[in-house]
Amino acid sequence: MLGEQRPEVIVELVRSGRVTEERVDESVRRLLREKFTLGLFENPYVDPDRAEETVGAGEFTALGEAAQRRSLTVPTNHALLPLEGRPNLYVRGISEQAAAAYGNVVADPVDADLADLADLAVLRLRTPHEERPGLFESFFHSGSPAFPEEELKEVLRLLDAVPTLVCVKLERPAVLPEIAAKAAALVADYGASDTALLDVAFGRARAQGRLPFELPRSMAAVEASRPDVPGDTEDPVFP
Repeated sequence: MLGEQRPEVIVELVRSGRVTEERVDESVRRLLREKFTLGLFENPYVDPDRAEETVGAGEFTALGEAAQRRSLTVPTNHALLPLEGRPNLYVRGISEQAAAAYGNVVADPVDADLADLADLAVLRLRTPHEERPGLFESFFHSGSPAFPEEELKEVLRLLDAVPTLVCVKLERPAVLPEIAAKAAALVADYGASDTALLDVAFGRARAQGRLPFELPRSMAAVEASRPDVPGDTEDPVFP
């Protein structure tokens, strides 16, 4: 990984005899083979006219949007989905402009002084992570996947107040047993747009995704599991 940026490391390994020149040649051949297969030596530059026709082409965009909808996963649905008509929607973590195409967006889910109370809420969350220092480490989310106590309390208050569709972006497993128990419907996404989520919620598209990993019941279960064995937590919320 560091060969291009720190060649002196490889040079020193060869000089010290820890790595042979033949072993370096073997790796070089593998890399060059892939580059020749891709035609990077015969055609090293992008054709700008072809790129303009290809990148963002309607056909490819439509395929990508369809894949987003199919990839959504619905672990639980307590008779909430599919939604019908144009309900009064309270949304959080989702574009109000996007939601307005599907229902009447209200400012508060339970304020009796408002003319329109929410029929339901749509809440988008992300798997929690802990901020880490350094550019490289901060790029990969890590740390506890459990929701902080104050954030969890706020989410549960909403779930107690109004039937709520909760969509969690699972870039990695999340600890969410309380949310799963109280959500009127729980959806997992892996990078889908608001429109993709709402199309599935209103029955305009079908979610066909499966969870790629189990969702643990607690941080204690995570800490007790073996880090190199998948599906190893005790009594997961979703196996």
